[in-house]
Amino acid sequence: MTVPLPCSFWFLLLFGAGGLVLFIHLQDLSEMVQQPAPGQWERNYTLFYKASKQLRALHSATPGSREQDIGSLRVTKRHRKLLKTSPVVSNNSHNSSSSSSGSPDSPEESWQWHRLSHIQEARRRLMKEVCAKYKSSISRTITPHHVSRIYVEDKYKLLYCEVPKAGCSNWKRILMVLSGLASSTHEIKHDAVHYGNHLKRLDSFDRQGITQRLETYTKVLFVREPLERLVSAFRDKFENPNTYYHPVFGKPIISKYRVNASKVALRTGSGVTFQEFMQYLLDVHRPVGMDIHWEPTSQLCSPCLLDYNFIGKFETMEEEANFLLRRTGAPHNLTFPSFKDRNPKAERTSTHLTHRYFAQLSTSERQRAYDFYYMDYLMFNYSKPFKDLY
Repeated sequence: MTVPLPCSFWFLLLFGAGGLVLFIHLQDLSEMVQQPAPGQWERNYTLFYKASKQLRALHSATPGSREQDIGSLRVTKRHRKLLKTSPVVSNNSHNSSSSSSGSPDSPEESWQWHRLSHIQEARRRLMKEVCAKYKSSISRTITPHHVSRIYVEDKYKLLYCEVPKAGCSNWKRILMVLSGLASSTHEIKHDAVHYGNHLKRLDSFDRQGITQRLETYTKVLFVREPLERLVSAFRDKFENPNTYYHPVFGKPIISKYRVNASKVALRTGSGVTFQEFMQYLLDVHRPVGMDIHWEPTSQLCSPCLLDYNFIGKFETMEEEANFLLRRTGAPHNLTFPSFKDRNPKAERTSTHLTHRYFAQLSTSERQRAYDFYYMDYLMFNYSKPFKDLY
């Protein structure tokens, strides 16, 4: 014989079920409408980048390997909803025709398109906030000096600011292909890139030409972790034979900072140590001036004055550069090259290698180096490289 359950039991059961449904609904709703914080897309970038690469690998994987790879993907439900519900952010209004020609063709590309657009929005917003706070008193007059490091590609309406040791050689190759000077980036030698004078600089135009291009072209800037870029420059210019940097920079550095320097070292300028180089860099009375290879990007490219449309990062260069090329309507067979043409067998400068070099310095010297590049760290959202920094 079945015993009837009291009404209170059914009431409590229905009440609990209804509450559970309401909780799930509100949680999903809150996830869909929540807007990302200024640095949220930047902080999640590594996750998204790795996930997108894994997704691409799954498309080409054999059936037997897919099940194993799927378990390593960690794109959360919330990330997918944010990407699905957030609008694509255009880098500039005047390039709408180019953008449409390079629009995503698949759901995966659409997902990447949303992600990278949001990253750009966050980077540009941060740059403007930092400029408004720290650079509000700078002159708004643009001089030829401010645009002297900017290369011009008129056909695709690109302005690229050269930041040495942040992929500039390969970016120049891209510009040479876009302008019709070469059919492939792989056929362009290093000397042709840097000494051929094939590309036009913005300061070669008259004032009207400079202003018109700044207002209508896509202004591009690629940056790199400041101290990693510094170590890369030191290794390239001082640890390898160099007929310019050794006599021009090495000789005065050794002369001022090395005790009992040998006659050979004073004559050639070869063998500058990292400690000596840092003494030179942090000296307010340097024996020789600044160089573009270690000048802070915030000074080299005048971002507070020129308001770049696209801010890429060396750490994720290939994906972001190709995204930009698609946005500008570049040929689909043109992709950003990943090869290293100077000292290709040498270990690439990494975070780990950078820490090895800075371990040779004192805590005070590391702090001063961080302070030297403080605006770059702040403006481009790089975290402190060492725990003992304040």
